[in-house]
Amino acid sequence: MSSTELIQRESSDNILTLRINRPDKKNALNLAMYQGLADGLRQADGDDTVRVILICGTDDCFTSGNDLADFLGAPPTGADSPVMQFLFAISEARKPVVAAVNGLAVGVGVTMLLHCDLAYAGNSATFQMPFVNLGLCPEAGSTLLLPRIMGHQRAAELLLLGEAFNAGKAHGLGIVTEVCPDGDVQAYARQKALQLASQPAAAVRLAKSLLKRDCTPQLRETIIEEGRQFVARLKSPEAAEALQAFMQRRKPDFSKFN
Repeated sequence: MSSTELIQRESSDNILTLRINRPDKKNALNLAMYQGLADGLRQADGDDTVRVILICGTDDCFTSGNDLADFLGAPPTGADSPVMQFLFAISEARKPVVAAVNGLAVGVGVTMLLHCDLAYAGNSATFQMPFVNLGLCPEAGSTLLLPRIMGHQRAAELLLLGEAFNAGKAHGLGIVTEVCPDGDVQAYARQKALQLASQPAAAVRLAKSLLKRDCTPQLRETIIEEGRQFVARLKSPEAAEALQAFMQRRKPDFSKFN
């Protein structure tokens, strides 16, 4: 598939929909897909006909996170990398961003929701941030935003243990706005996007900027620092063991590392 097929864009009713469409890989994001998402978000910000951005996956999966082979082959090396461009674009979007989550939301599939203004999940959606499990560190500003949303201990549980959790817990912790029946998620999220699109556009943009005003400079700094540490961790012995164990379908052994 081409990048335009993997990240599908549809503009109607003042809503730009960005659909992650790589079902054979559980919507794992490669570099071209990150670039497609970044370009779509930037396009929406500069297009007066777009008032709301809606991000969704396929009917049974949001995204399983990074395509590890693609990521290891060309890890992000600076602010110009597609990954960082996407993180800057979604975290700095001036217009409201709505997400519809079906099925798996892993890694960046969860952390990107922290930058969305509204996020809706299906009853059977499953969330996980297994960065530490892979010998890596959290990303997308999550080390700043998660403690602000839910407090240190609950954020630490999600990031340090890296366990999967359900939609009900995601809602209770403030990661998603509402939980819906699985088959209704995308339609419900679009209905909320339509409501936003009918609001006074300038007032919506101003309210969003004021809501984010207290952490905007610190957020960019955090995203950059997390990215720097993430790239360094990709070369660590722990990450090598975790990724080798993943490919060999065995439990990693971190006992020899301090």
